[in-house]
Amino acid sequence: MRLRNVKGAKEKIASSKYIILDYERYRGHFNEVFPTHQPIHIEIGTGKGKFIKKMALAHPNINYIGIEKFDSVIVRALEKLDDEDIPNLRLIRMDACDIEKVFDHEISKIYLNFSDPWPKERHTSRRLTSEKFLRRYDQLFKDDKVIEFKTDNRDLFTYSLKSFTDYGYHISFLSLDLYADDVTDNIATEYEEKFHALGNPIYKVTVYKSVK
Repeated sequence: MRLRNVKGAKEKIASSKYIILDYERYRGHFNEVFPTHQPIHIEIGTGKGKFIKKMALAHPNINYIGIEKFDSVIVRALEKLDDEDIPNLRLIRMDACDIEKVFDHEISKIYLNFSDPWPKERHTSRRLTSEKFLRRYDQLFKDDKVIEFKTDNRDLFTYSLKSFTDYGYHISFLSLDLYADDVTDNIATEYEEKFHALGNPIYKVTVYKSVK
């Protein structure tokens, strides 16, 4: 799907208090961008920001960083934050392919929500749950590794379960139909609400790997 350009997007991004513009300089020290040093969780592919905004509001004892590749998308997230003061939330406009160059052993949890499924076999390595990306994430985690993944794409979910377990992750939570399971603490993304309204089951897994 082609993304529409948003007039003035670059200017809005450059002037927002939520955007970390010079993020390279904080590698290994990202708690410095927040008023309080506390665990950092990141969402890769934050989209229009509904999920990470609600997470930050619900958990003020955690610092959240949303990562989004496209100006036209991240500016929509900023519009949701215009009248908000959420000190434990920041956003970065960057490509996740460079993720291990940005963070260095300082992240406690990664959220992957409704990632691009890249369905063609030749594009497997582009999936955010592929071994290639799991290796990149190794550089990010501070201690134990925890990843939470949600999608409505069954093929991607099946692929991801195998990818996680083959890489040594253990499953701590699994749902093949999140809403049928009536999970009370779920925070939905924009895509999640759309697909659930269409009657699609929402798949979710949380995986972990303990530091030996």
